[in-house]
Amino acid sequence: MKKLGWEVLLLLAIIVAGGYLMLNPSSSTQGTVTGNVVAAGGQVQEVVLGMKDYNYYPNTITVDSGNTVRLSMDDSAYGCFRDFTLRDFGVRKHLATPSDYVEFVADKKGTYTFSCSMGMGLGKLVVK
Repeated sequence: MKKLGWEVLLLLAIIVAGGYLMLNPSSSTQGTVTGNVVAAGGQVQEVVLGMKDYNYYPNTITVDSGNTVRLSMDDSAYGCFRDFTLRDFGVRKHLATPSDYVEFVADKKGTYTFSCSMGMGLGKLVVK
């Protein structure tokens, strides 16, 4: 019976911690803005993500290979969705305000998954 009590307490702690992380955007590590990462000969493609129906919107982004992608989020994104993660390109950044952005060079053709820090919101980056 005591074991069941600890399991319930552990479950409650996980739920509370998850709720705190989802609703408190300042709880994530603040990254630094990457500056002027424009690929040689490439252009900067600006992408603004929002949130719709508890997912990223748009959830499929298409960019040209070799270009620099400058990604920001509008006011509709909140919680862990403001922590943008694109593992295949080594990107993870908390975008606290619409003026925050992250830049990376889309130098690998293919389709890649991006997500929030908790893996709840998902999307696809297509590099052509």
